[in-house]
Amino acid sequence: MSLYPEISNGNRINPESYQIVAGRPVVGDEAGRTIAKAPRNAHLRCVGGNRITRKLHPQTPSEGKIMHIEAGTDPFTLFQTWYDEAVASEINDPDAMALASVDSSGMPSVRMVLLKEWGEDGFVFYTNYESRKSGELLATGKAAFCIHWKSLRRQVRVTGPVSRVDGARSDAYFASRGRGSRIGAWASAQSQPLDSRDDLAAAVAETEARFPGDVPRPPHWGGFLIAPQEIEFWADGEHRLHDRFRFTADGPDGWDIQRLNP
Repeated sequence: MSLYPEISNGNRINPESYQIVAGRPVVGDEAGRTIAKAPRNAHLRCVGGNRITRKLHPQTPSEGKIMHIEAGTDPFTLFQTWYDEAVASEINDPDAMALASVDSSGMPSVRMVLLKEWGEDGFVFYTNYESRKSGELLATGKAAFCIHWKSLRRQVRVTGPVSRVDGARSDAYFASRGRGSRIGAWASAQSQPLDSRDDLAAAVAETEARFPGDVPRPPHWGGFLIAPQEIEFWADGEHRLHDRFRFTADGPDGWDIQRLNP
């Protein structure tokens, strides 16, 4: 048996570096045995102070159940159902998603953004059109994202072409943002080098003086729409035998639905 027990994310840890938070310090082979037998919600603390969690298993709608999807299921309706449940269970930002793009050399990059709208036309987020991600998205016309709800042990993956939304739609969303966020959209040259935080503060002050009243939407800021070609719904299963269903766009007739191996 390995002295480097496996933690929930699949990584192996050195037993000489960890101890059980609530118990006495342990090292060496004893640490390996203790960690391996720790309860699923036990916290493990690195001697250096970092903290990891072995695994948390809250009771969720998917606990002990097999996921089934019927023919004709609308993926946006299912997404709304899952999102509503995530709003009630996530600590914060249930709309946070990892957005992936790729540059001209094929090098991918990913960052967290907030999903703001969705419907039959696709999924919408807003950003600076002069940022790195926008440059890559506009150059390739392709995007992917994954939204993960840890409390529910669910995720949704989406891939498809991406394009700008119309100005009126961007205007409507921008007007709903707080004044500080609207000022920031003008003041920050997103993804560009910044000499100091003081320079950013000066840009904010200059923008506040420029717009003492209403703050209009900058021409370099707006929304992107990802029109999904594929939407995959993933639900955690015991022994890593997860449930996965892939919805593939099938023209105007709807969606082809396929269960996938975990």
